[in-house]
Amino acid sequence: MFVAVYWWRVHPGKEEQFRAAWRRGTDLIREKYGSYGSRLHRDADGRFVGYAEWPDEATWRAAFDAKMVYDDPATRAAFVDAIAEVPADADPIFTMTVTDDLLVRATS
Repeated sequence: MFVAVYWWRVHPGKEEQFRAAWRRGTDLIREKYGSYGSRLHRDADGRFVGYAEWPDEATWRAAFDAKMVYDDPATRAAFVDAIAEVPADADPIFTMTVTDDLLVRATS
């Protein structure tokens, strides 16, 4: 398994818009590019951090190189509109291969 970690700062008052667009975009990326999905977190300074899981680095790289474009302009527009700041190069802050996985998945 392979993971990529990203972060975003969101304009005040657009947190729910961002989260809804992030959820929809994650579903579309999973469907189109084969990711395992993602988790969205919020750190103490208000920044959102996304942790995305992929079957392997090659699958992630193909999606990343394609800019993870999906056919939902409204979702993309809502996502971009909510963002106030991203890392300068907009690359993930970490990309990592999982070596040991002891995470227990919650059942709903």
